[in-house]
Formats: sequence, structure tokens, C-alpha cells
Amino acid sequence: MRLVYMGTPDFAVPALRALLSAGHEIAAVYTQPPRPAGRGQREQRSPVHDFAAERGIPVRTPVSLKTAEAQQEFAALAAELAVVAAYGLILPKAILAAPKRGCLNIHASLLPRWRGAAPIQRAIEAGDTETGITIMRMDAGLDTGPMLLREAVPIDEDTTAADLHDRLAPLGARLIVEALAALEAGTLHEQAQPAAGATYASKLSKEEARVDWASDAAGLARRVRAFNPVPVAWSELDGERVRILAARSAPAVDLPPGTIVAADDLRVACGSGSLEITRLQWPGGRVVTAQEAMAARRLGGRRFA
Repeated sequence: MRLVYMGTPDFAVPALRALLSAGHEIAAVYTQPPRPAGRGQREQRSPVHDFAAERGIPVRTPVSLKTAEAQQEFAALAAELAVVAAYGLILPKAILAAPKRGCLNIHASLLPRWRGAAPIQRAIEAGDTETGITIMRMDAGLDTGPMLLREAVPIDEDTTAADLHDRLAPLGARLIVEALAALEAGTLHEQAQPAAGATYASKLSKEEARVDWASDAAGLARRVRAFNPVPVAWSELDGERVRILAARSAPAVDLPPGTIVAADDLRVACGSGSLEITRLQWPGGRVVTAQEAMAARRLGGRRFA
């Protein structure tokens, strides 16, 4: 089919690659505009932009799709279908209606659970034991359209957002190719999302990544995994912002929340239970294990803020 592909981050690259390999024609790729990034704040193109440009696919980076001009340019592509994966812009009704066969979305959750911007992270943070990919037909709502294909993957006690991302991205690629094949064959069936069980996966913020040591340790351990690799859980120790990249819950200790238990044990007292930190990073330094941190610094009895 003649497609328009709309996506931005690494998560969206495998599906674009799979669609090309399956023989679909990509009339154009839509992605977020280049933005300043890194220490030098140089403008960087999105991963999808780089991939498409390397293969000679026309790339468009509108700031908005709400203007008449943007909508006319989109319609002029005469695409049969648009495929969307973590694009980052709301599609107005005129965009949704332009392709002959509509717009399909690769969504990283088992809808209707975790509609919205951060489904991978929110599933881990909430303690879900599984998530997955849903291929859905887009409508005017936020991830509310009918479902076409779904497949689950488990979430275990060590799964990070990075791990889940790397499992879901290729799964989404496989399922969108299967969905388009079924659509062409006339065997693709739509199922309305159930009203019960809908939740919203709000966008991540740097502020919420700060560790609240008065919280439950099990919940904090999930947040550490959910926020790895972005935005990364953190806390202050002697005025320095320390990033916490891996941790697990441990038994309670009779110390004020935030206190490091002992010189040879990088456990931190919490409001309920304690958090055993296993990998962390000081500003300007490399990621170290708990053992390396304890050997290099006197941490016992000190307190995170």
C-alpha cells in the first residue's frame, strides 16, 4: 500500500523498517522537527528522521498539523493509509480523514489500559505484571479507537523501561505488518475498546523523578525501573544530585527516611521498608555499582535529601 508514516523516537524505527521490507511504499515520513540536544545544544534530528533520510524517503517536520496548508499538503500525498507510532502531535480530524483507509496507531500498551504519552513507564510504575502492543484504528479521542491486534508481554521484577522498550518496538513492527496484510486480505476485524479498565499514562517529568524517601520502598523500586533510562530517579546527597539507576526493595530499618543504613550496605531507609541501591551515578562520573560506591566514599549514616 501507499503509506504515510508518522513517528519520532527510536521506538518508531523498527516499524518503519519492517513496512519497507514488506514492500509498502512510503510516500512521506512525518516526524518532530530537529531540536537542541546534548551539552552543545546542537539541533538534532529524530531517529525516524535519520532513518528515513538515509533511505531517500521525503521527510516533513511540521510544528503543527492544524493549519489548512499542512492539511492540504498531507491530503495531496494521496495515501491509502497512515501508520502512526509515538509521533508526538495530535492528529486533527482532517488528517485522520485524509487517507482512504484511515490511520492506524502502534500503541505500547494493552488498551484501554494506559492510554496517553508514557504507557511503558506507567505500566512498570504501577506494578503491572504484563503489558503489550495494541494496533488500533485512530479516532478523534486519545487512544480510544477500535482495536485490531493485541499481543501481551510479561513485566517481571527486574524489567526496566529500557528493557520493555526494546521488546515492544520489534513486536509493534511485526504486528503492524500483520495488520496491513490482514487489511489487504479483508480479514482484519475491529473490536471496540471496553469502557472498563481505561487508565491514562501521563507524560513524564523530571520533577517526579526525585525520590521521596518517605514513600513505600516497593513503589520506589518500581519508579527507579520505570524511569530508567529517562528521566532517571535521583536524590541529593551532601548537595550533589545522585542518579539512581537500579534498586530493589528490602526489609525495613529503624532509621529516618533517606538515611543510608551502614558503611558496607547501600540500603536507604524509607517510609515503609528500605531501598537497596545497586547502581548509581554522581555528577560527571560514570555509573558505578553499590560496592564501588561504598569502597570509594564513606556513605554509612549519611542521609539523602
